[in-house]
Amino acid sequence: MSPLAYADEPRIFRIGTGGIGGTYYPIGGIIASAISSPPGARPCDKGGSCGVPGLVAIAQTSDGSVANVEAVANGSFESGFVQSDIAHWAYSGTGTFRKRKAQKSIRAIANLYPESFHVVVRDGSKIGAIRDLKGRRVSLDEKGAGALVDARLVLRAFGLRERRDFKPRYLKGDVASAQLVAGKLDAFIIVAGYPVPSVVHAVEKGNARLLHLSGKPVDALVKKHKYFSRDMISVGAYGNSAPIPTVSVNALWIANETVDEELVYQITKALWNENSRKLLDEGHQKGKRIQLSTALKGISIPLHLGAKRFYKEVGLVDD
Repeated sequence: MSPLAYADEPRIFRIGTGGIGGTYYPIGGIIASAISSPPGARPCDKGGSCGVPGLVAIAQTSDGSVANVEAVANGSFESGFVQSDIAHWAYSGTGTFRKRKAQKSIRAIANLYPESFHVVVRDGSKIGAIRDLKGRRVSLDEKGAGALVDARLVLRAFGLRERRDFKPRYLKGDVASAQLVAGKLDAFIIVAGYPVPSVVHAVEKGNARLLHLSGKPVDALVKKHKYFSRDMISVGAYGNSAPIPTVSVNALWIANETVDEELVYQITKALWNENSRKLLDEGHQKGKRIQLSTALKGISIPLHLGAKRFYKEVGLVDD
């Protein structure tokens, strides 16, 4: 079907993101703008939108990766952002999806950027390392979020288990940040591309700092779970004068296999259109990391046929 077939009447395309205090939501808004071209919009060749004619993409808040997988699988969202490890577990019916139905209908559109693991603690507390979280009030992100799964894995690598070793809370990043600043929480964990608004808020209020993740526990974690990579939070991301060692996973954009192949082809093409580059570069620090050269990095599930057709055309995929 020609993209012009969508031009006469609006076609809604939802992108499941995350909470407003994370990175998924602002990145989702940028990508929604890049791929949209509502009916009546000035065409690309005349200086207008280079999105898909007739398409109106919307960034939807959600509970995060696990919730997005389920929403894409059941058709509540046409697409969504998901951590690469969660996508792998969902498709294979392993990990956090071991007791759930494997979601064989999910397909990848693109790898977007690395998501860094943040452990944010109250400044002035005597929490100098991960193991110092013992006995503390720690938010692991809300239930349904991919970060909750990762938080458990990382903390277990350091010998800590929820309830046994610390007092768990399950809060969205923005809520956790507010509670940390108010002294109602000792630490919170969020997995997202930096700078994360909820972390910025806590740090700028003068009430927070980030812990380092390094040493033998990280070595063992990365060796056991291949979707984790060593990472560094760059100088200045949160006013820090030195890089902060941590770990990361990749953020993927997925859709259901039943979403029209031609539509996904046009969406993928619009995402990587040179005119989208400015939106990505200027809209968010992580937007600069969204590059065609890494579009297939860390993809742990099959590509959507529409996306695969585009990547084949540009030489990134063989037959």
